[in-house]
Amino acid sequence: MSTIEIKDLHVSVKGTQVLCGVSLTLTQGEIVALMGPNGAGKSTLSNVIAGHPDYEVTRGTILLDGQDILALAPDERARMGLFLAFQYPNEIQGVNFGTFLLHAYKARFGKDASPAAFNKALTEALHTLNLDRSFIDRALNVGFSGGEKKRAEILQMLLLKPVFAFLDETDSGLDIDSLKVVSAAVNGVRGPGFGCLIVTHYQRILSLIKPDTVHVLMDGRIAHSGDATLVHQLEAKGYGWLKPAIKLA
Repeated sequence: MSTIEIKDLHVSVKGTQVLCGVSLTLTQGEIVALMGPNGAGKSTLSNVIAGHPDYEVTRGTILLDGQDILALAPDERARMGLFLAFQYPNEIQGVNFGTFLLHAYKARFGKDASPAAFNKALTEALHTLNLDRSFIDRALNVGFSGGEKKRAEILQMLLLKPVFAFLDETDSGLDIDSLKVVSAAVNGVRGPGFGCLIVTHYQRILSLIKPDTVHVLMDGRIAHSGDATLVHQLEAKGYGWLKPAIKLA
């Protein structure tokens, strides 16, 4: 069973400190929710784990099964089974979505990425997300609606079978039907071989994908942790009741 250990992580963006000593452990087989107000550093944490170059780690470590991954390039981390679903997926003109998926699949699985295996996995993923095969004939995210972009991200996740997935506000911009489809897809791969961190502001996705653990990030630190009942407390009380804990930390 794989684990990600984040220890005393400090991160800056363009000289501004965003994370101020985050420590937490993610275990394969568990779904963890990361909540918090705007600007708390939730998306920063996901991007740093994935290897986004705009973020500078000034202190701390991120260990995947004991190996420090901070020196690894984003593609190396992806090959190890880390996957990030972006909050704002980029539109890439001239890149066919199906071709992109094929190359990503080959990079992830190497010699095991036979055409038959790819087609089987792709057909199953499209079916899970209620998508027609014509969906992958388009340019990557070009002209996609907000909901289509998020389904495209989850399609990649289903195809690449990550060890850990980081869903950065995947629920934003989704209508009720799309949210149910996306949530069902995540629940469908839930199990001992899949770990997931869901970054969100809202309860609604967590009512469909029940987290094992909830962490609240405020002012660049973990302010509070708990089980799924914490989501309901935050919905009722907001984040203000946690601020004294930040000041004492």
